[in-house]
Amino acid sequence: MSRLSWFLAGIGLGAFAVVQLRDNPRAQQAVDEIYEAAKDFGAAVADGYREREEELNKPAKRPTTPKK
Repeated sequence: MSRLSWFLAGIGLGAFAVVQLRDNPRAQQAVDEIYEAAKDFGAAVADGYREREEELNKPAKRPTTPKK
């Protein structure tokens, strides 16, 4: 397919999705659930990143060697 065909197919699918979201409350609910799951995932990744950054920024403990 040419690029124009793919572009027109995308516009058609987008229009179909908009109509489904407008007319079908279950479709809107599904989108809302996906959106919430994506937000939760993003927050978990950000929290993990911050925790790991804190671990890496702590001063390293140096092993103590016994004095002879």
